[in-house]
Amino acid sequence: MKNSPEALKPLFQLDPEITFLNHGSYGSCPKPVFEVYQDWQRKLEAQPIKFMSEDVYDHLETSRHALGQYLNCSMDDLVYVPNPTHAVGNIIHNLDLARGDEVLTTNLEYGACDRTWTYDAEQRGYTYMKSKITFPIADKDSFSRD
Repeated sequence: MKNSPEALKPLFQLDPEITFLNHGSYGSCPKPVFEVYQDWQRKLEAQPIKFMSEDVYDHLETSRHALGQYLNCSMDDLVYVPNPTHAVGNIIHNLDLARGDEVLTTNLEYGACDRTWTYDAEQRGYTYMKSKITFPIADKDSFSRD
């Protein structure tokens, strides 16, 4: 019961009359996270130029160091991006793909990433293929290529 949806619901500022399921694109953050976010916003608002031209770099370095320790990797192996779609786009555009190469995905690819793959494949001439997945998956013959 501790981590049930009903136990977690009070941690969010969402209207208690709705059941919110879309945390993937426009998710609400838990109240404690929102409060810390607001503290950072107040620091920015107090001295915007100083914060963005000086302080932010120290804060990001401290954050990358702590995250690197948590993930057991070097902070220099970490890059912050605005969102997962931005990250995937950077990866796609920096892969060494060319005419004759093939990228295989499924019909379940996230829309923005699917469009990025499609555009990049058209521009560089590699093949972007989708394998259709239907549910439930019973065996490997359940997969087919569109």
